[in-house]
Order: sequence, then structure tokens, then C-alpha cells
Amino acid sequence: MMNVIRAKLHGIRVTNADLNYHGSITLDPEQCELAGIYPMEFVEIWNKNSAARISTYVIFGEPGSRCCVLNGAAARTCQKGDELIIAASELINGPEKLYDIKPRILTFLPDNHVDQVLYYDVFQSERRPYDFRIVDADKHTVESCHTWPNVDITRVREGLEAKGWSEAEIDEFIASHFSL
Repeated sequence: MMNVIRAKLHGIRVTNADLNYHGSITLDPEQCELAGIYPMEFVEIWNKNSAARISTYVIFGEPGSRCCVLNGAAARTCQKGDELIIAASELINGPEKLYDIKPRILTFLPDNHVDQVLYYDVFQSERRPYDFRIVDADKHTVESCHTWPNVDITRVREGLEAKGWSEAEIDEFIASHFSL
């Protein structure tokens, strides 16, 4: 048996910490549903700011709230605004099952709006039997994925449009500053 990633919230920001609430992490159920994370499911949490690593279970907060609240003892591991990686895992029966799973990954903007919905794909390539790529879940392409976290390209485009830039100038700027 192998323990592998099944779902991940990458770069979500802590919106609150409540030491006096029963232990857990409170998350927006709409975002959890999009990623495939369930209530009462145990998740691993990695704090990118403090390097703290904890395990706790998920409870659902208010739909649409974009909340990420560490509760109980977990509240001691973070501060409001810290960037987290939250991962759910599953056991599979051997590496050949890696071809069958497509873990969903959500990346986030600083206000906890979802930036990208991705999935991880293990495939057989000419070089190796178990190769790896990150794929845009909507377009099913590798090319549409980006690796620059916390950049709201829509707002960059809007800002440049407001300055009178043409669409071609904006496209050229984004291509040269935010390469895949």
C-alpha cells in the first residue's frame, strides 16, 4: 500500500485562529467540494510561514466565506495571513494505481479566491514508466498552468487596460513576466 495525495489546497491564507474552539480546521465547504475534501476527514497542514506541520480534521464553515480557521491547539501553529498547504491523502494498492488517480489541487490568491484548479497526472512517458505533470483541470492542458503563486493576472490585466495598454501589449507583458 502507498499513501498518496488525493486533494490539496495550496496557498490558502489563515483567516482566523480560535484557541478556545474544539480542535480542527474550519474551511469553506464550496472550496472543499471543488478539491474533494470531506468533513471530518484528517488532513496534513503545512505552514509556509512558520514551517509548522500538523494533522487535524476538517469541519465546514460558512459556504462562500473563503474561511481558513485553525481551532484548538492548531491555533498555536499559525497567525492570521499565514499561507498554508492542506493535503488529504489516500491509500492505493501499488504504483500501477497511480495512473488511475487524478488528485485535485486548488491554488489561491491572497484573498482566498481560487486561482487555479489543477490535477496531478502520472503517466507513462518515453523516458520512464511513472512520469508526472500538472494539468489545468478545466482545459486539460499543461500549457495553461502557471507556477507563480498569488498573482492575480485578471487584476494585472485590468490595471494595464486602465493605463491604456492595448491587448497585444498586455499579452506581451504577461508572457515576458509570467512565463510558464
